Amino acid sequence: MAKINGLGWTTLSVDDSGGTPRDIRNDTTNFDFAMPRAVQDVTGVDKSAIERLLNLADFSINLNAVFNAAANAFHAVFKTVPSTSVARTVSLAIASQTLANECLPTDYQVTRAATGELTCAVPLVLADGTVPTWS
Repeated sequence: MAKINGLGWTTLSVDDSGGTPRDIRNDTTNFDFAMPRAVQDVTGVDKSAIERLLNLADFSINLNAVFNAAANAFHAVFKTVPSTSVARTVSLAIASQTLANECLPTDYQVTRAATGELTCAVPLVLADGTVPTWS
């Protein structure tokens, strides 16, 4: 696959509280995600460098958006975060590469900046124990 930039995401969707996937690309201004692995230090006293084993996989994503109260937009998808613990499918796709995970939103932050911007941020974490895998 050729090198690409971060433009042209074909999918950035998150299920709303009813389980319907909603395309939130238009409201989302930026995001970051991580797929870390836990490690276990298994270094014996006979070693002069650290020895580790890979353990559990994880996934997290932070979504940042412009506040949009329209039907099926960013606010509608996340406004129920404080009152629900239902996992949401988060789907990403770019350059024919897709990544989908079941995640729990842990917060819904709305910020009104001194300059007048109204923005939102939502962190989500892996919910179901399935190893994140690109396809």
